[in-house]
Parts: sequence; structure tokens; C-alpha cells
Amino acid sequence: MHKKPDGSWDKAKLPSRHVTEGPSRAPHRSYLYAMGLGTKEINQPLVGVASCWNEAAPCNTTLMRQANAAAKGVKNAGGTPREFCTITVTDGIAMGHEGMRSSLASRDVIADSVELTMRGHAYDALVGVAGCDKSLPGMMMAMLRLNVPSVFLYGGSILPGRLDGKDLTVQDVFEAVGQYSAGTITAERLCQVEQHACPGDGACGGQFTANTMACVSEAIGLALPLSSAMPAPYLDRDQYAVASGEAVMRLIEQNIRPRDICTRKAFENAAVVVAATGGSTNGALHLPAMAHECGIEFTLRDVAEIFARTPYIADLKPGGKYVAKDMGEAGGVPMLLKTLLEGGYLHGDVMTVTGKTLAENLESVVWRTDQDVIRPVSAPLSPTGGVVGLWGSLAPDGAIVKVAGLQHLKHRGPARVFDSEEACFAAVEKEDYQDNDVLIIRYEGPKGGPGMREMLSTTAALYGQGRTDKLCLITDGRFSGATRGLCIGHVGPEAQDGGPIALVQDGDIVSVDAEKGTIDLEVDPAELERRRAAWKPKKTEYGSGALWKFAKLVGPAHEGAVTHPGFAGETKQYADI
Repeated sequence: MHKKPDGSWDKAKLPSRHVTEGPSRAPHRSYLYAMGLGTKEINQPLVGVASCWNEAAPCNTTLMRQANAAAKGVKNAGGTPREFCTITVTDGIAMGHEGMRSSLASRDVIADSVELTMRGHAYDALVGVAGCDKSLPGMMMAMLRLNVPSVFLYGGSILPGRLDGKDLTVQDVFEAVGQYSAGTITAERLCQVEQHACPGDGACGGQFTANTMACVSEAIGLALPLSSAMPAPYLDRDQYAVASGEAVMRLIEQNIRPRDICTRKAFENAAVVVAATGGSTNGALHLPAMAHECGIEFTLRDVAEIFARTPYIADLKPGGKYVAKDMGEAGGVPMLLKTLLEGGYLHGDVMTVTGKTLAENLESVVWRTDQDVIRPVSAPLSPTGGVVGLWGSLAPDGAIVKVAGLQHLKHRGPARVFDSEEACFAAVEKEDYQDNDVLIIRYEGPKGGPGMREMLSTTAALYGQGRTDKLCLITDGRFSGATRGLCIGHVGPEAQDGGPIALVQDGDIVSVDAEKGTIDLEVDPAELERRRAAWKPKKTEYGSGALWKFAKLVGPAHEGAVTHPGFAGETKQYADI
């Protein structure tokens, strides 16, 4: 569409014409010449190559290398790459302290900063390279918001650590903290675990949020098939980066845009993959947020309905045995998609960044019987998905729980209420709780935290103490994809909005049934109204800065915790400027 008969590019409908075409843009072009570009490069499409590189955590340390490779792919295919970086807040470092308030807010800052860079410099297309929990959805949200031809690339998972002949992940370290507090391991053993769990570059190796959203990137059609399979340290990953740069140039030529790819059917496919892999509950937060960018209503209830009819077939940690590297060696996401498509669980007619449909991409994939990481749909680990939505008097707007590998699916007991994660963690560390308690952590929602923190430190400590089968933990905050046990998050409305969770008192009976999808507070409605009359929102300690802005703008979790009107407020999309 954008090529002239002589093979040169016609920029008449490309955004970069605003900075490269005509006499009035001579000053703009002078800056491009200053960076070593020639007339040929200036006349080609300008492609933003965004990475979330930093030295905050191993998830991000290979992203610059892979972005460089993607830029080579753009050049190979006749484009002019323009590399830039954005932020990442890495949950493994932010976990268990004030830093976790920055995590979810960073998702929107990533999307906003990529958007602003693309808008400010009038780039025509985008290759986005991300490696950590919020940077994956943040990058894909920017693609859907801008709607220029885009390809997503996951930076890859970490290799498993090894200790005493067994694989380790960072989850084992968090759980070892609980074992240490329970006196079942020594300080020396804790030190051994922490020094062996994470051997190098890459994102957490279990089916936690990063790998869940990496699987989503392939399933939803924004990433090349098999591009998420190879671990980050493998230099062969760079071939996928080069191919991603080449692919985005084909998308410009064919004028295939993210919203052509991410249709309602594509979001349904993505939710199927979250469930089938026993993925992170955060998938139910990020998919609605991504859908919001392109005008598709896809809430927690929509996601949960798909979870309820999807078989759980990938035997991945934390509920199962294997890590991302093992899944990649077993055939990766294409192998998973193949059996789901043949079983009738996926829409095969959706477009992808290959320029082909999902079904066409999978035509040559042959089912492998020499692996047991991914089960056929005819022999699932369980007949329904690894993640479940819950509704009831404690959560009228819904809540979510990961049930993959879980036996303890029903619980009824007295509430033990904490108004922050720190308060609950202090009690857990001292084992100051009773079997059958329902631990409630509130005022940790998107507004109330602010920032909707994850609770892995607390849940991992409980697991390490060997008590998760005797307790239930409920919060209006979030849980890490590494969480194990009956741990229910995203309770809505959140406490800061006066939801029922704000009115719970110690000793109130709470009942949960993850098989039926219910979560109820067994308190007389008249009593709750009396409590509501005396309730006031909690005053947070954030009166300025990014967290203040986030708390002022953020919406409810069941709609994705978004901070702007999205497609509904769009009057002109960037791609058509």
C-alpha cells in the first residue's frame, strides 16, 4: 500500500511525513542527518524500536541486545529504526515493601511514554521488546492505542536454578523465607537457595505474570509464533528479534494494524491460553486493560466465563512441574495452540503479525508425543481452567483466584482483618493466626494502596510454613503469578471505594467456594448498613507525584484498572494523523 512502482516508499499516509517531507521540514531533517542518516534512510518509514532495558533486574538486561537485533531486521527490510527505552518496575525487586505500589502504575507509564515518544517523533510503526510483568501489557497497550503496524517481542525467561539436583525459581526463595520463619530450614540453607535460584538473565521461569503475558502475545497475534519460547540468555533469540523487525515492515506494506489483529475473538483466544496454562491472575487485569485501548468490552466476567470452559493442559509451575524453558523445548505456544484449536477452544480465523491467520500459522505444527509439559485437550490436568472468577456479597464486582494444582477449593471461617500487607505479613511471620482463619488484607486496591500491590511475600511465607491448605487469604490487592494456595485477589469494589471488604470485622464468617465461583460475607445486610454509615475512606500517605495521579485517575480492577477513557474517548487515532 505504501510502496511506489519503483520500490521506494510513498509516505502520503505515513505519520513520519510530518517530520521528513517538504521544505518546511528542513530543520527536522537536519537532526536526522546529525545522527548519521542519509537521504535514503530519511525517506524510508521511521520505525520506533522500544525496549524496557534496565539494570533493575535480570528480566530486562538482555533487552537492549534484542532491540539492536530488531533494528537490524527493520534495516534489512528497508526501514529506518529509531531505538528508545522506557521504564520497568520489576516485581521481584519491588515485592513486599513500598516499591510494589509503583508496579501497576508503571504499566500505564510505559504505555504513556511509548505513546508520547511515537507521537512526538511521528514514527510509522513499532517493535516493542519487554521482559517483565507490567512491561509486557504496557507495551501491547501502547500498540493498540497508537494502532500503527506493530510487533511485540518477549525478552525471554530465565533458566532454572539448580540446587541438590532440583530446579529452582524465585518462587522457591520467597517460600524459603516462610520455611526459615517456621524454623524448618537454617539461615545457611536460605542463603544457599537465594544464591542458586536465579542463574542469569531473563524473566521469572514459572507461569507467573511475565510468561503468562508472553503466551498471550503469541495467542493474541501480536508476536511471531514461537518467539516467546527461547530463554533470554540464548543468543539464538536474536533471530526472532531480527524476524520481528522484518515482520513490522511487511505489516506497514500490507497496512495490517494491531486493531485488525486484536479483535474480540483474539481476546477470547488470549483468555483461553491464560486458563490452559494455569497462568497468572494478573492476566484478568491486563486483558481488560488492553481491550479498553481498542474499544472492546472485555471485563473480568468475560474473562472468567472463558476460564470456566477451558481445560487446564500445561503442567507449569507454580501449580505444576515445569518451567518456561521446558515448555519452549516441548514446542512452545504453537504446540499449545495446536491442540486447543483442534479441540475447538480457539478461533482460527483471526489475523496475526505474520500476515496469516492463527490457523494458517499452525498448519505445519505436528503434535509431539515425546513431551508431557503440554497435555492434549483430550487428557487435561483438569477439565476447567487454572484460574477462576468469584462473585458474591463480599465481591459484587468480582474477584479472582488461581486454582491450578490446588486441592483446597472451599473454605469457611472467621475473618482476621488487616488494613495493609505489612500488618498481615508481620502476623504471618510470627505465626500469629489460627487454622481456618480467613486473612483479609484491604486498602491495597488500585486507589486505596494506592497501586494494587502483589502479596507474594505473605502468601509465600504461608506456603513455606505449610499452612496454605488450612487458610484462605482475600485482598482487594493482587497476587503474584507465583502465588500458591487459596488466595483471592482483585476483590471489588475495593475498600477505598467503600466495597463490602471495607466493612468486614474480625470474627465475621466468610465463605468461599472456588468450584461454584462464590465469595460471601455472612453478615446481616442491616448490620452492614450500620457499619457503612460509620465508614470513611482511608487517608493515604501519597499527596503528590505519580502515585497520587494514579489513585486519582484509576478505575476498578474488574475493568482493568485503567487510567484514561481509552477508545471511547478517541476522536482521531494516531496512525491516521
